[in-house]
Order: sequence, then structure tokens, then C-alpha cells
Amino acid sequence: MRLGRHRFEDTAMLVMAIVNRTPDSFYDKGATFAEDKAMERVDLVAGQGADIVDIGGVKAAPGGDVDVAEEIERVVGLVARVREQHPELVISVDTWRSEVAEEVCRAGADVLNDAWGGADPGLVDVAARHDVGIICTHTGGVTPRTRPFRTGYERDVVAEVVDGAVGYAERALAAGVAKESVVIDPAHDFGKNTHHTLEVTRRLEEMVATDWPVLVSLSNKDFVGETLDRPVDQRLVGTLATTAVSAWLGARIYRVHEVAETRQVLDMVATLRGERPPARTIRGLA
Repeated sequence: MRLGRHRFEDTAMLVMAIVNRTPDSFYDKGATFAEDKAMERVDLVAGQGADIVDIGGVKAAPGGDVDVAEEIERVVGLVARVREQHPELVISVDTWRSEVAEEVCRAGADVLNDAWGGADPGLVDVAARHDVGIICTHTGGVTPRTRPFRTGYERDVVAEVVDGAVGYAERALAAGVAKESVVIDPAHDFGKNTHHTLEVTRRLEEMVATDWPVLVSLSNKDFVGETLDRPVDQRLVGTLATTAVSAWLGARIYRVHEVAETRQVLDMVATLRGERPPARTIRGLA
């Protein structure tokens, strides 16, 4: 897998740390809206073992309007600072707009994370032109920044999710994006109710079997809250449980708020799978 200027082994499980340059994030409530605070967050997660930082300038949920110019203002300067200060990090930008994508790629972004399933068809062209990675999600064609309402699928939800994400990946490939730079994402909760999201998760191997690397964005989402009846600030345990299952089933990238905890879960699963040795083994040997 190649994400911009960075390459990774096929067995690597990567942590993508969320960095919100928004005043109204559902989780951090604007804690990293100021650019200096966002940069402090980048420094922190880099030290905790993040492989990727995912910078977003518009929250996913409905809210105040953020036009293209404002989104560019929020993210481009931060991308440039991260590129200069943390050359080892993969820089992803969470945007569905090709105009924003163009500017962040010029500033040094390695990945375009399109959480809205190709709502702007020009995004793949930007990724191809700058030779960066792209995250291809399935959202069922919903309008960006809208919540699902009485969402249904005419056939098997997992088949539709796989077909949608793979179809987007194939469009990226046709536009000229390198195959090793395309990742697919079932987009937990996006265009789905909790039953849909749980079914996609338990059958994640069907996405992995497509041979495209799979990203999962699980962190503190509504499907965890509804499953365990927990508010946003009490969803870490459920998130980590789902992370462990997803890792065992073969997902490659994990978009998260809590980096250190996620890194430990992934390392433990990798060791159980025989892909990583224990950090130390002295029990019964000394």
C-alpha cells in the first residue's frame, strides 16, 4: 500500500488520528479548532504512535454552513505545518470537495479521505493528478452532511456496500489513481442505521476479500452508543471491542480519536495473528 510518499507492508495495521479544525465536532466540541491547538493534537498523536493524521475542516453532521473558501482556510495552513514538522506522518484530509482537495494536495497532503462516497466526481481526478491516495466510501448516495432517515436497502446490505465502495475504487483507478493508493471504507453509520452497520462489521471479511485495503471509522459512533446505550463520552470500550474484531477480520486502517488505546489493541491482535512478536517474553524463561 502506498499513501502519497509513504509505503507500508501488506500486514501493517495503521492508526489514523482524527484532527478536527471545526468548532462543533460531536466528540471534541471544538477543542482543536484553533490551529495551534490542532498542531498540539498532531504532536500528541504522533508521540502516541499514529501513522496518519486525518485533518477535517467541516463536521460530518448537519450544522452551520462552511463554504469552500472557509474550509480551505481551516485546513491548508495546518497541512503545510504538519508536512514541515512531521515528515514521517501520512497527512490525510477529510473532504468531499475537489476545490479543497486541490489546495491541500499542493500543501503536502498524501491522502484524500472522501467520507461522502464520491459526491463530487472530480475528487478522483485531483487524486490522480497529484498521485495521492484516496479513501473510497460507501454512503448509498446520500447528500453530504445529512443524517440517514428510514434508510433501507433493496437487497443484502453488505453486497450493496461492497459493490458501492468497489465501484468507487474502480472509478478512481480509471481516473488514473495508482491501484496501491486506493482504500475502501464501508462508512459505518453513513447512510446506514445501526442494524446495517453491525451487519457490515460482522461480515467485514467480505470487503477484505475484494483485495482493496479496508479502512474502518468506528470511533465513538452512534452504532456503538445505541448498541450499549452509552453517550458519546462513554463509548471507548465498545469502540475498542469493535476495533479488535475488525482487526481480526482484516481491516488495515483505523480512524480514531483515542490513539494510544487503539495502538495497543492492534498490536495485541497482530501478535495473536502471528504477525508481530511480543514486546518481551520472560515469563517461565528466567
